[in-house]
Amino acid sequence: MDNAMVALTAETRSMRLEIAGFQSQISRLDQRVTTVETQATSLANRDQELLHLRSRLTDLEHRSRKNNIRLLGVLEGTEGSDIPSYLQDMLPKLTDITFDPPLEFQRAHRLGPKRQDGKGYPRPIIACMLRHGQARQLLQTA
Repeated sequence: MDNAMVALTAETRSMRLEIAGFQSQISRLDQRVTTVETQATSLANRDQELLHLRSRLTDLEHRSRKNNIRLLGVLEGTEGSDIPSYLQDMLPKLTDITFDPPLEFQRAHRLGPKRQDGKGYPRPIIACMLRHGQARQLLQTA
């Protein structure tokens, strides 16, 4: 009986050590799961923020282009060195519209490099107007 009791006690100690090892592993796994859950929540928040920022960027890009007009077929060199002034004079005459206040441009320029041979179609002019209503009125008239 003593031998059986000693064997049973040894087996119980061995099981206790095994259980303690399992508890340690479970504790480590629990910590890892908690860390992964925290990171997943953080990534989900970042995804939402990224979607919001992309939406804002798209909106801003569309707004910045809203006042742009593109003019095709204007012969090279007719505008001189000051394209905005040329457009302020030319566009009201071409469209027979009197603008009040007068047309104002933030910037205007030709697209692409100047052609060396002088052949082909003239480069388009891109003009960013100061007022969206005037840009819309020009486009409707055109």
